[in-house]
Amino acid sequence: MDREEFCVRRELFDLDDDVIYLDGNSLGAPPRAVAARVAEVVRVQWGRRLIRSWSEGWWEAPQRIGDRIARLVGAAPGQVVVGDSTSVNIFKAMMAAVRGSSGGEIVVDAGTFPTDGYIASSVASLTGLRIRAASPSSLDLSEDTAVVLLNHVDYRTGELYDMARLTEEAHAVGARIVWDLCHSVGVLPIELDALGVDLAVGCTYKFLNGGPGSPAFIYVPTAGQASFENPLSGWHGHAAPFAMEPSYTPDPGVVRARVGTPDILSMLALDAALDVWDDVDLGELRTRGLELTALFRQQVEKLTSLEVITPDSEWRGNQISVRCPDAARVMDELIARNVIGDHRPPDVLRFGFAPLYVRDEDAVRAAEVLAEITR
Repeated sequence: MDREEFCVRRELFDLDDDVIYLDGNSLGAPPRAVAARVAEVVRVQWGRRLIRSWSEGWWEAPQRIGDRIARLVGAAPGQVVVGDSTSVNIFKAMMAAVRGSSGGEIVVDAGTFPTDGYIASSVASLTGLRIRAASPSSLDLSEDTAVVLLNHVDYRTGELYDMARLTEEAHAVGARIVWDLCHSVGVLPIELDALGVDLAVGCTYKFLNGGPGSPAFIYVPTAGQASFENPLSGWHGHAAPFAMEPSYTPDPGVVRARVGTPDILSMLALDAALDVWDDVDLGELRTRGLELTALFRQQVEKLTSLEVITPDSEWRGNQISVRCPDAARVMDELIARNVIGDHRPPDVLRFGFAPLYVRDEDAVRAAEVLAEITR
């Protein structure tokens, strides 16, 4: 897939021509096919087939859609299941990771997205473990470390962390590692199986374009499924859910990571959105993302005196973060001029570049508008 084909894919998305949308790292743009698919689900599957739809594809949807995401994170089929929110899946993964560990501490990325830290603190409180924040560049792990929770891409700066090195570092001291892929899935090739990652979670409403509130996913490798103890033992994770047994017996596979009844409308909207990924080469996508972010960075540094805080190397996601006084006001003005990004307090402007629908001219024009506003 070359640059021209990536640009053509913008036609697959429901975006106004005059909008420069650089917030795919918060909420992806909707693929055009989603609305019609959801309407069909409401009109036919729910409206005509009614309860029969559960046995006509709804029940298996979390695993089937999980297998579609598995290709995007380097996982073989049967290891990813879709459902619940990112926060709930982090809780499940963290609780499962600390079980059976003799370590006394949980190590969390010091710059983590807040919900990760909140959930990790809850797990520490429930299990009696200590929690320690550390930079991914200096985790200082020891045999006392039970589990490490890291974000693959820093949500503020856009820095990409070395999954291979950090996973190996955790395993070297006998710790398990949980990766949050929210800002990297749909951005670059990820190799969960090849790197021996213990557990991973991610959302689907950012670069995967699943829609607001679309369900998250959890990765449980085949080798770890028998020992994965879901702390939320809901009936959808039961080995025989319709046996209605009074005691809980987990499914032998990744289904054990399910909990309760999924949101079918959001689940199937996500399924439709994933169609745009069917023939995307993730290596070429990565190259295109690096080109776009480099172009935008070059223009910002040429036209403004603002500081770009995203690494100027391949160790970045599809995001450029800029330090800017009065960031909230500047972003409001950018949005008023149809350049849509977001900001993080106190002074960071964030611009997320989704190669499937962001063009070179979008990157150049966004930098020009930013320069006009901040001049």
